[in-house]
Amino acid sequence: MPWDSVPWFTEGGAVHSSEVARLLAYAAFGGAEGVVGSGDLRVRALSSPGPEVQVMTGACAITNRAAGAAYQSYAGRLPTADRVDIAATGVSARSDLIVARVENPYSYGETWPDPSNPEVGPYIFTRVISNVPKTTTRVSQVRPSDSAIALARVDLPANTSSVTQAMITDLRSMVNPRRDRKLYTGFPSTLSTLSYSDNKWHNWPGEPARWNIDVPLWATRMKIITTLAGFRYTRSNVFARMQNVFGGKLGQDTFIDDDQGAETRRSTIVLADNMYVDTAMRGTTQQLYLQTYMYKSESGDVSVDSGTSIVADVEFVESPDDQEV
Repeated sequence: MPWDSVPWFTEGGAVHSSEVARLLAYAAFGGAEGVVGSGDLRVRALSSPGPEVQVMTGACAITNRAAGAAYQSYAGRLPTADRVDIAATGVSARSDLIVARVENPYSYGETWPDPSNPEVGPYIFTRVISNVPKTTTRVSQVRPSDSAIALARVDLPANTSSVTQAMITDLRSMVNPRRDRKLYTGFPSTLSTLSYSDNKWHNWPGEPARWNIDVPLWATRMKIITTLAGFRYTRSNVFARMQNVFGGKLGQDTFIDDDQGAETRRSTIVLADNMYVDTAMRGTTQQLYLQTYMYKSESGDVSVDSGTSIVADVEFVESPDDQEV
């Protein structure tokens, strides 16, 4: 019989195999693995640093890597924080990998010991893979046949017995990160000019480039690309800089350096940022606008008019987040 004879789900008291159940989990996770929520399974040092680390609560998806276990995943849950011991170092530094690992002795080809109670296991653990290369970021780099995901790496200096947060590198990935992307546009109806004269920041070009944006509750980072096409220069050479401002957070400066003299001319300006979204900002509405700084060193002016298009491409992203909520 080539098929697994009982597909999910069949009535009549049919007995469904664990392999088909794990196939369902694999499909639900889209074949990916990692933590479910952005704050799940964070690895933290103890409040008073000691020879342990703490793994915070959360849930995860772990691909079954047992022999012949194609298209299978485990779903794991840690309802209370867990602690694992970290051995002290001697005269040499050492790196340890903190992982969530499924140890299922009943899956074909696995050699894990049987649990004391098959009904409750346990079958999933926080484990420490000790003495890994300091460049390790994935379990597959050191133990490719483990059904496990990396949570963090602890880089311990020599002669150290206590773990501090600075020694912990977050290695979590998300199984199904959410994204939300929208375009916001502005088209100036009249000429608006900013002159060279004062060496100060101005909230310019103003209303054509000002939008109220809803921040998703789950967002941890945002990407902003603002493009001004048909940006106008007049009178003389121009030296300026411009930046995005979102919810009071300042983006990176883009310098505008035009040496083409007194003729009226146009160009395209692009501003790009990748910002962290603070927890206080999530689930709120924030303004995105532009600021421009004009240097006195050149005497040209900048302007926008009916020939200018302003486009803000805003994408919110969910990624592992280490900030306390």
